[in-house]
Amino acid sequence: MLATYPADLGRVDREKLSKCIEECIACAQACTACADACLSEGMPAELAKCIRTNMDCADICNATASVLSRHTGYDANITRTILQACASACKACADECGRHTHMEHCRLCAESCRSCETACNDLLQALG
Repeated sequence: MLATYPADLGRVDREKLSKCIEECIACAQACTACADACLSEGMPAELAKCIRTNMDCADICNATASVLSRHTGYDANITRTILQACASACKACADECGRHTHMEHCRLCAESCRSCETACNDLLQALG
């Protein structure tokens, strides 16, 4: 879709932008599925923090993908702020899921969160 945008995107690294959008969407899906799997483990009270962190991360990743997909009237400050928030949410979620790696869904979710955190930080650096 980025290639179809009719106006110039300026100095934005399209490859890093595209990667970040894809990682945000993948992470949101992984976090949503992980929260649901945690609920199915039969001990939701013990996994409440993990579930909450998953849901927060999914929401922030979805919002980040949406903001990064819009270019008309671009505001670099908003982009930087949401990328920082997304990287922070992904780190928190990866750390929390990392406490539960005996559950495959948490292990995979932590991997997805770390990958998204890296993509957000890479794009932040590219934006300057």
